Amino acid sequence: MLKYKNIYLFVVLLLLGSCKVKQEIPQNRPLLIMPQKFSAKSDSLVNNLPMIQTFFSDATLKALIDTAFNNNFDLQMTLQKIEIARAGVRFTQGLGKPDLTGNFTIGQRKFGKYTIDGVGNFDTNFSNNIDDKQQIPASVIPDFYLGVQSSWEIDLWGKLKSQKASAAAKLLASQSGKNLLVSELVAQIASAYYELLILDNELDFLEENIILQERALEIIRVLKQAGQANQLGVDLLNAQLLSSQALKVEIKQEIIEAESKINFLVGRYPQPIARPKVVWANVIPPKLTAGIPSRLLENRPDIKQAEYELVATNANLFSAKAAFYPSLNITGGLGFQAFKALLLLNPASFAMNTFGGLMAPLANRRQIISDLMASKADQKIAYTNYQKTIVNGFTEVYNQLNLIQNTNDMYDLKAQEVDVLRQSINSSAELFRSGRATYLEVITAQKNALQSQIELINLKKRQYGAVIGLYKSLGGGWR
Repeated sequence: MLKYKNIYLFVVLLLLGSCKVKQEIPQNRPLLIMPQKFSAKSDSLVNNLPMIQTFFSDATLKALIDTAFNNNFDLQMTLQKIEIARAGVRFTQGLGKPDLTGNFTIGQRKFGKYTIDGVGNFDTNFSNNIDDKQQIPASVIPDFYLGVQSSWEIDLWGKLKSQKASAAAKLLASQSGKNLLVSELVAQIASAYYELLILDNELDFLEENIILQERALEIIRVLKQAGQANQLGVDLLNAQLLSSQALKVEIKQEIIEAESKINFLVGRYPQPIARPKVVWANVIPPKLTAGIPSRLLENRPDIKQAEYELVATNANLFSAKAAFYPSLNITGGLGFQAFKALLLLNPASFAMNTFGGLMAPLANRRQIISDLMASKADQKIAYTNYQKTIVNGFTEVYNQLNLIQNTNDMYDLKAQEVDVLRQSINSSAELFRSGRATYLEVITAQKNALQSQIELINLKKRQYGAVIGLYKSLGGGWR
């Protein structure tokens, strides 16, 4: 009879194991088809993004980036979050496998005199079928146990497997999140560094103009004493000089803030940053081509992160659906048990137990229903976020490509304007000396030339920012 019961149990387990939880496809809009090219002007050739060491040629900048990789606060915290995710994977590796625990317990029990146990224990001591070792202690009965216990949940529906898949996907998502942070960190340091170089040049340019304005002010004062100019000209030139000096102080503050930003990104207190002196006209932005849009799916860490998060939510939804099905748990233990310490290790004290059971939720299933609802919502959010991240990545590259082109066009036009206004300074000075131009025209020419020169320098800064922005939007900087 026992043989048939075992056969029946095996058949039931086989039938349960053949059942599967149906995978649910998210009912969302299909992914938008990505265009073949970023724009009509961009190339469509596949290209590999250059590494940091080759994309940036400045040794000082590369040293700052290396320091940031070791000391940046956000990066250090992100690395610890990866360790937390890795711990989750390590935990799920034990799911679906029997656990084994050692157990040594000491206790005591006292049964009431008018209970079945109490009367039975008292009567048993008068039996001729027990020896002296089997005599039950009176009143309080000690209990000693030494052995091992085990429990095992059999993964009938793939629930535990899905939990492992979810943990693994979360680890990959956290690693992609770290790569995204590295890419952003590289872009921020590079942008701040080149802004610093441009500000240095802007400061030098202002100092040169301040010297010229001081000389012009001295000349107009001499002309006033000779009766060839009036106080109005002196005041206007002096006001122009004061404006330039105030702008110089402002640029010095911007330099301090740019240095502080870089120092914070590399994880240290504010301090001067040693850097080479580079003439702003020789600060040439690196060249970079966009390639085909589909490479974004491989290069951009945020897209990979969104993809892994979608995989994790799919696995979580599968686990939530499997929670409605019965779970099979097998428990058991073996060891030595006795009510006398001296008899604990006696072979006759050997004891064992095994249990197996199917448990399924029947009533009050609010928790697993709410978990299923939340898992479905999380899956749809992750699916939508994946689409959003892809579209956002394409849009960023599209914007940066157009920004590079338009900034280059603006730079060429502004450079021509600067040349014209520089010539106007010499022309106005010569006309003023011959009496054919007023000092107001001289002041206006100097002011316009200074303003256009500052705008040209800032366009150079925007050129660098656009190229670095394209490098980041293409997913560069983290490899």
